[in-house]
Amino acid sequence: MTQQALFAPQRRAKQGMQALGRLKTGQMNKTEEAYAKHLQNLQHAGQVAWYKFEGVKLRLADNTFYSPDFAVMLASGEMEMHEVKGFWQDDARAKIKIAADLYPFRFVAVKVKAKKDGGGWAVEEF
Repeated sequence: MTQQALFAPQRRAKQGMQALGRLKTGQMNKTEEAYAKHLQNLQHAGQVAWYKFEGVKLRLADNTFYSPDFAVMLASGEMEMHEVKGFWQDDARAKIKIAADLYPFRFVAVKVKAKKDGGGWAVEEF
């Protein structure tokens, strides 16, 4: 049996798992919808001036791009890029770190905090 044949079931399983979490471009998952509501509340409170889901596409290298989940303009006029995560794929953490080195925006990743931990959003800055 070839090495390629040995690893074929693993590749199919991984592709099947990835396919479950993929939505059409411009369509939010439940966690992103919850974060959009959070941003809307911040906008009503005067802390956020504007936000857009998948509104920015950043070039990292030839044929390599990063599209943050939300582009956010704070009331101060500062721009931030927000990434909403349930869990990290291998390349996603690398892309946000590279983008943070290349572009003059604040990059943050947010993750839902468990209710037992007080709820809300855990924030990681890059």
